[in-house]
Amino acid sequence: MAWVMIVVAGLFETAWVICLDRSDGFRRPLWVAAFVANLAISMTLLGLAVRQLPTGAAYAAWVGIGAVGAILYGWLILGEPLGLWRAFFLAGLVACVVGVKLTSP
Repeated sequence: MAWVMIVVAGLFETAWVICLDRSDGFRRPLWVAAFVANLAISMTLLGLAVRQLPTGAAYAAWVGIGAVGAILYGWLILGEPLGLWRAFFLAGLVACVVGVKLTSP
């Protein structure tokens, strides 16, 4: 169950990154409120999960999910270039997170 919380927390991390982008530098109050709500949910789930999981592995997975989500948001929604090298390093990030998880107690 703790790993499910990490995955959901990572998705909420992606959501707060999107809300942060949409807040226009904290000038749009509804997006700021959504940012704060998503951040609170993400951090709460991460905090609950590290009660049962190694902190480093949980954090690596949480950050990895958020980073992948943010990059995909930039590429698919904002039209940011992905490129071969960026995709390569994104895959490397995912491989490293999986490796940390697989080698954790």
